[in-house]
Amino acid sequence: MVSFVQHLQDSIYQGFIDHAHGKSTRYKPQLLINNTTKNESILSTFLEELNRCEDFFFSVAFITESGLATLKALLWDLKQKGIKGRILTSTFLQFNQPNVFRELMKISNVEVKLTNLKGFHAKGYIFKHKTHYSLIVGSSNLTAQALKANYEWNVKLNSHENGDIIHHFINQFEEVWEESIGLTSDWIDKYEKVFQDLKPTNIQNVIEHPVQYQVNSITDTLQIQPNKMQEAALQNIQSVREDGNDKALVISATGTGKTYLSAFDVRRFAPKKMLFIVHREQILQKAKSDFQKILGGIDRDFGILSGNSKQSDARYLFATIQTLSKDDVLNQFVTKEFDYVLVDEVHKAGAKSYIKVLDYFKPEFLMGMTATPERTDDFNIYQLFDYNIAYEIRLQEALEEDMLCPFHYFGVTDFEFNGELLDETAALSKLVTEERVDHILEKVEYYGHSGDKVRGLIFCSRKEEAIELSKALSEKGLKTVALLGNHSPEERILRVNQLENGLLDYIITVDIFNEGVDIPSINQVVMLRQTQSSIIFIQQLGRGLRKHVSKDFVTVIDFIGNYKNNYLIPVALSGDKSQNKDNIRRHTKDTCYIKGVSTINFEEVAKKQIFKSINDTKLTSLKILRDAYIELKHKIGKVPFLYDFISYKSIDPCVIVNELKTNYHKFLEKMKEDVPTLSKYENDVLTMFSQEILNGKRKHEIVILELLLERCEITRKEFVDELSKYGCATDEETIAAVERVMALSFYTQAAIKKYGGKPIILQEGEGYRLNESITNSLSKNKFFKSLVTDVIKTAKEKSLSYESTNQLTLYRKYSRKDACKLLNWINDESSTMYGYKPKHGTCPIFVTYHKNEDVESSVNYGDEFINQEIFRLYTKSNRTLQSEEVKKIINAEDLGVDLHLFIKKDDDEGTDFYYIGKAIPETRSEEQTTMLDKNGNELPVVRMNLLLEHEVESSLYHYLIEE
Repeated sequence: MVSFVQHLQDSIYQGFIDHAHGKSTRYKPQLLINNTTKNESILSTFLEELNRCEDFFFSVAFITESGLATLKALLWDLKQKGIKGRILTSTFLQFNQPNVFRELMKISNVEVKLTNLKGFHAKGYIFKHKTHYSLIVGSSNLTAQALKANYEWNVKLNSHENGDIIHHFINQFEEVWEESIGLTSDWIDKYEKVFQDLKPTNIQNVIEHPVQYQVNSITDTLQIQPNKMQEAALQNIQSVREDGNDKALVISATGTGKTYLSAFDVRRFAPKKMLFIVHREQILQKAKSDFQKILGGIDRDFGILSGNSKQSDARYLFATIQTLSKDDVLNQFVTKEFDYVLVDEVHKAGAKSYIKVLDYFKPEFLMGMTATPERTDDFNIYQLFDYNIAYEIRLQEALEEDMLCPFHYFGVTDFEFNGELLDETAALSKLVTEERVDHILEKVEYYGHSGDKVRGLIFCSRKEEAIELSKALSEKGLKTVALLGNHSPEERILRVNQLENGLLDYIITVDIFNEGVDIPSINQVVMLRQTQSSIIFIQQLGRGLRKHVSKDFVTVIDFIGNYKNNYLIPVALSGDKSQNKDNIRRHTKDTCYIKGVSTINFEEVAKKQIFKSINDTKLTSLKILRDAYIELKHKIGKVPFLYDFISYKSIDPCVIVNELKTNYHKFLEKMKEDVPTLSKYENDVLTMFSQEILNGKRKHEIVILELLLERCEITRKEFVDELSKYGCATDEETIAAVERVMALSFYTQAAIKKYGGKPIILQEGEGYRLNESITNSLSKNKFFKSLVTDVIKTAKEKSLSYESTNQLTLYRKYSRKDACKLLNWINDESSTMYGYKPKHGTCPIFVTYHKNEDVESSVNYGDEFINQEIFRLYTKSNRTLQSEEVKKIINAEDLGVDLHLFIKKDDDEGTDFYYIGKAIPETRSEEQTTMLDKNGNELPVVRMNLLLEHEVESSLYHYLIEE
């Protein structure tokens, strides 16, 4: 086995002498930067190193609460493993605030000391591993901006424990450490008394909306200008009007300034009279105040129509739907009373009261605003606005544009009652035990909040729980109140004011704060219930996302029990509606998709609960597919094609056709759509394209079909030239493999019959053409042609996820049949591919990493990763070093056989495996050994180490190896 020292030498040679050095790169020096376009961050490397280390020491000048929050969940997991660390910091420039020192005191497995060194400005991070040390040194302090957003340069180096450079760093650290003082509560109290808060000169007093405030040099008054999102939306709304439309819908994430946006548009439209409709009275005053800031004018121009106020003559009228929909109130207005009508939270417009009011008024322009247009009933919000979506910005985009307060989400483990995690059937008595309340307090204290005092919202699963939990927390010394649907608007306003003014620590509720209520100063959101829907999850998360001067970020603490709907958490956070299980797993183990300085963190046990939920849930039930289909149909106002699902970021088209194992036409029939019929052969051909081409895993078949749809015949040269434009392989073996697929000769007899029984493409000399039946159908059946075109267009889009220049793309998922096809095998031999199969100069190796307990012992091999570069492989049983297939693998490099490794975590992942890349056997690592069959008899087996061409990416590696 190649030693660590040899790997390190090869890595150093490549890093400092010759970048083309082709050997191990695992330990090579790296430049770490934040690259938002590639979703790369310095934080990812920090977390990777922390996750693998046995000890760590940081020497860092500046630390913020937000920066520390990015590490807290992992530090908690390290504590469970008994791993400790040290942090050396200072009070240089009084940058580090007292609160961050208090947060450091909460992390019991980290010892902190403070140096009095003058000008202490260090930024170095050392991680001790079993075989070596890793060192990160450069410009990044321990702040969220430095780890995720700022343009920073940091170098990561690896060193043997005997290396001179690491000894310099460690010795320097220890020298300063010994002369430093330990962090204590008494020291923090003293520091706070002398702490000078160096406020920036341009700090804003309150940032309740993401707008730019500018002082007019002539009038010296505050002028509010549209932000980037609002400018784009205003232009789009105006374009909708210029196109002759009198309705528009704006979809905008909570906290992005929808009210100001609507006011800006009203200012541009300049109506004689305007009506603003809301569903809750407590929103009216705030909306009226915001409009006055934008529009100006005298007070009597602005009026409120509600249960307590009847100022119906105002030019700008703000009304509750409850009051406005009453006959005696509605009939006092003429139908054209208002030339501009605005509906806030318009996703509620399916209610009878809204329909009644909107049917009555005939404005020149109707605008609807919502953060969540999706409906759980059959009412079509999009149709109400003639499908004119003027603007749409969701959570991810809003975070990227810095329009919202950053958040740190922590998926934490809920309380275990008698060794079992709480689930959706848990009795109330289990939800409010003293032990669970203590568990909740431990977590909310550990993960903390931004700012001097907690202002929190707690969401519970039921009213009784909210009431009892409020009592229990109050007995623990917290100031809380349970606020429920039966409380009056006046009571709600009172409690919200108490929370904002620091008279309450928490409001505990079930769902009345899901939408429509602004409490900008909220700095902690606690979720004590299962996730019922991604819509509600984002609504509740959004309660804390408004910017406010009292906080730099909001902490979201989600208690994850044994809930069947846990898979909805990564779905909601990522915004991925594909229903593709692999995508959801990726969004759980790799959360770099979240933009800005926000982070998503899962404690290890909580993460396992999500993976369990993903595995146990059927995400492609006909009901789920139907709901996604209806939602998209409502949004675009027509029967969608497969490509529409991609365009509107809906369900993955492959999920639809794979669930039915046929094609989209069959799905439309299932949806009871009145669509033109297809002949049996047309249906078979469409099934072949849907099952074999749609996934986009190889671009070649897509290219040849696209060319043949444009013209009746093409030459082989034209095909090859087109492939070259995409950088696709054009060697004889690959072209021949594509020809076999399109002739159907690659497939089994059962598949050939299913796909129509005759070649799709005919090869005549140096030319290709579609068979006569398909050509006739394309010319005579327009709907068939549109379906085929749709499959090819969609496949082309999906192919962008795969590398055109390689047969297989690292870390994408493939079935055994995919491997046969993409490695250019003559036939599909997946049914006889057990574990591995050397053939045609290749040898795909398929490994299920965690075998089921009932797997027969004679095939329960001990395949495992030694590390991220080495995989230990066992041959099939009853094999020796003299077995021909074993010799082919051992001598693969000399024989020119490419070994390709595919791994899936367990059988719950289905039939597809992650492609780990090429590998070569490690010289002299093979050895003869034995394994036991079910009767306890010894069977010969060979094991060897495979050296991977590419080090496995950290998130996938840990996902695969962990139980």
